[in-house]
Amino acid sequence: MTQLDRILAHVDADIPASLDRLFELIRIPSVSTEAQYASDCRRAAEWLRDQLSALDFDASVRDTAGHPMVVAHGPATEGPHVLFYGHYDVQPVDPLNLWNTAPFEPSLSPQPDGETHILGRGASDDKGQLLTFIEACRAWKAETGSLPIQVSMLFEGEEEAGSPSLGPFLEQHGEDLRADVMLVCDTDMWDRDTPAITTMWRGFVSEEFTINCGDRDLHSGMFGSAARNAAQVIGSVIGKLRNDEDGSVAIPGFYDGVANLPSEVVEQWNRLPFDAEKFLSDVGLKTPAGESGRSVLEQVWARPTCEINGVWSGYTGDGFKTVIPAQASAKLSFRLVAGQYPHRIRQLFRDYVKSLLPPDCTVAFKAYAAAPAQAMPLDGALLNAARAALTDEWGRETALAGTGGSIPILGEFKQRLGMDALLIGFGRFDNRIHSPNEKYDLSSFHKGIRSWVRILAAFAETKP
Repeated sequence: MTQLDRILAHVDADIPASLDRLFELIRIPSVSTEAQYASDCRRAAEWLRDQLSALDFDASVRDTAGHPMVVAHGPATEGPHVLFYGHYDVQPVDPLNLWNTAPFEPSLSPQPDGETHILGRGASDDKGQLLTFIEACRAWKAETGSLPIQVSMLFEGEEEAGSPSLGPFLEQHGEDLRADVMLVCDTDMWDRDTPAITTMWRGFVSEEFTINCGDRDLHSGMFGSAARNAAQVIGSVIGKLRNDEDGSVAIPGFYDGVANLPSEVVEQWNRLPFDAEKFLSDVGLKTPAGESGRSVLEQVWARPTCEINGVWSGYTGDGFKTVIPAQASAKLSFRLVAGQYPHRIRQLFRDYVKSLLPPDCTVAFKAYAAAPAQAMPLDGALLNAARAALTDEWGRETALAGTGGSIPILGEFKQRLGMDALLIGFGRFDNRIHSPNEKYDLSSFHKGIRSWVRILAAFAETKP
C-alpha cells in the first residue's frame, strides 16, 4: 500500500469522527449579520484555532473592527506554499418556520437515492466545505506526522456580511498571508458526479442614474407632447444600451480589450454535460438573449453584460394620476471580463448616456461597488496538478468552469498580494445555501476530504 493509499484509507475510517467535528462547528450559531451572535462568532473562531493548534499549526484569533479572523501557519517545507481561505460565519436562519429540523442541531438524513444529507445552517456554506481541507490535513498528519507542503489558512467571520474587515486586515497583515496560490472551497461541483475548478469569474460595476426634465411633474393634458417626459427619455436611453440585432452592448468602446475564449476552452466547455435549453426552460424562458453566435455558457461565464436592475418614475400607486414625470431613475449593473477596467466602463457608460440626452434634460449619476474580473492561467502547474488529482478521485474529467458572478474578496488578494486563486468546491446546486433546510451531501464531505488529500500530494510533486 502506498503512502497516499494509507492516507485515503485513514480518511475513510475516520469519517464518523470527522462528522462529529463538523456537527460541533455547525452547532455554533455564528451569524455574522446579527449582533446577538457576536460572541458565537468569536466562539467559532476559537474552535477553529483550537482544532488547528492541535494539528501543530501556529494558529491565532486576530481581532478586527468586526468579527475576528483566524490565521494559521504550518511548518515551512519544500515545495509550494498554499493559503487556504474559508469563512466560519453563516446566514441568518429566518424564516425559522420553514425549517424541517432545528438549523443549529445538525443531523443526518438518508435519501431514497442512497445519498445522505448533512442538515444544518452552514453545513454547506461554508463549514462543511472548509472542514474538508482541515480533515485532509488531519489525515496527512495522522499517517505521516507532517504535511507534504507548506500550508497556511485564513478563516474570516464576515463573508456573509460583505467582508468589510478583510481589506483593512490585508492592509495590515498581508505579508503574513502571502503564498504561491490561494485555495478556496466555497463553490459547487459541475454536477453531482463531476468535479470542477472555477478558473474565471467576472468583475462588475453597479450604477444608478437619474434623468431630470423640467422642474416638477406636469399635467399630461395641459403639457402633453410639448413637455419632455423623463420616463420616456430614460426608456429611450435604456433601449439604446443593447443592440437589438445581435444582443451586444451598444456603448462605444465597451468591448475594447475583450478577447475571444481560447479554442481549447471552448472545446472543453462543449464537452461538459450542459443542456442550454433546460437551463433556460427551468426559469420559464426559451431563447438566449445575449450576443448571437455565442453559446449560453459563453454568455454567462465569459462575455461582458449590461443589465437593468430596476426602473422607477412617475405615479405608480393605486388608481391613476395623469402626470408627465419630471424625473426618472434606474439602477443597472455590468458584469466584466478580463481586459475591461471597472472605472473605465463606468465612465464610458456615463459619457454615452450624456450623449443620448435630448434638450432640457440633465442626468445625475451615483456610483456603487466595482471590481475587476479575474482568471487563472490555464497552463498553471498547480491548476493542472489539482485538475488531475480531482479526476483521479472522481473518475471523471475535471471541468474548468467559469462563473457569471463576481467574487470581490479574490480581487483584494490579487490586488494587494498578487495571488491567484484556485476555487475547488464540492457543493451541489440543490444545497439550499442561504435558504431554510440547508444541506451538504455526505459524499461531498467524504470525497471532498479525499480530494484535498490527493491535491496536497500532487502539489508536493509540482513546482509553482
